[in-house]
Amino acid sequence: MGLIEKKVRFSPIGYTRYLKGLKKPHSMFREGKILESLASKSWEIAPGNTTVSPKAYFLDGQLQRITGTAYTDDPYAAMHGGFSVEHAPTRAYKLKDAWMMNGFIYKGLHNFRLHPSFQLSKKMNYFPPAIIEAEINDAAIYSTSEGNQYFGLWLTDDCANYALAAAEGVPVTSNIIPYSHMLEYESFLEMNPIRTNAAYLKNAIFFDDNWGNNQNKHTRFATNRNKLLSLFPAASHPGVFILRRNSGISRVMLNEIEIAEQLREKYGFKIVDVTKNSVSEILSACSGAKILIGIEGSHLFHGLMTLESGASVLVLQPPNRFSAVIKNTTDMENINYSFVVGIQKEENFYIDLEEVERTLSLLRF
Repeated sequence: MGLIEKKVRFSPIGYTRYLKGLKKPHSMFREGKILESLASKSWEIAPGNTTVSPKAYFLDGQLQRITGTAYTDDPYAAMHGGFSVEHAPTRAYKLKDAWMMNGFIYKGLHNFRLHPSFQLSKKMNYFPPAIIEAEINDAAIYSTSEGNQYFGLWLTDDCANYALAAAEGVPVTSNIIPYSHMLEYESFLEMNPIRTNAAYLKNAIFFDDNWGNNQNKHTRFATNRNKLLSLFPAASHPGVFILRRNSGISRVMLNEIEIAEQLREKYGFKIVDVTKNSVSEILSACSGAKILIGIEGSHLFHGLMTLESGASVLVLQPPNRFSAVIKNTTDMENINYSFVVGIQKEENFYIDLEEVERTLSLLRF
């Protein structure tokens, strides 16, 4: 199983996107129905289950400040909780005779995008490669288009999927590296995938859980957390503030550094900066933290990778871009979720320190 051959092979399949009647392109992951229709074999890896969403911790009047949302249909319902969440089973699909080129996987007239368009070579989109450099007998694709676009989803989903891929075949991903911290995490999590953008996949295995956080995913996530904690053990400490600055999608908090420094001076919080610190430095600070604080965004997942059950997260939310995505992970890991909604000032926002402190008191800090 998993035979890899270095073999030059010609295929113009990348040009099928220009053919009349081409099927709609798909993002890679959460495409179970499409994969089922193309698969020579499919099976359930882990069953689904049902959980009840817990209520978040927040002050009165916070939700009334929200003027816009991101990936959150109903922030009022999401934050009040009390509803059942159905987590889908984790399934695997085996496709025969697939091709991987320039961040796409092709099967017949279907193509699956592994990366957002801005990460792909524009030249190769117009002139896709036609020379295949390797053949892989049992490729297991664990990476996703969402994970390659959002660092937090790469840590929670793609890195958790790696264990599935390693159990079923040869873990394979593209050779596009979208995050500066990616290779360091792969080293710590013992991930050693085949990276390629020009391969024929004799058998290609894909995974889908339809955005669910079933018990099996929790177990895989916890395994990764334990690996990191074994490398960066630390005694319990009050908390860590992770600075976002202008990284990722812009949401500038005008007094971000001021709030972080006041929490350090008054309560002993540690401060790390994702734009300057290495993964080792960030995880060393996050390990043992009782509370993780920072602007809403993927950078907080550095801390979520080390928080243990019973710890807390306090998310500083831009009023025009409120998101409940992080709560999906805190709910799965039995971590308390809390938030403060900022006050808009032109295109940016600022946070009231008193509201942060009052919210911390709700968490019995």
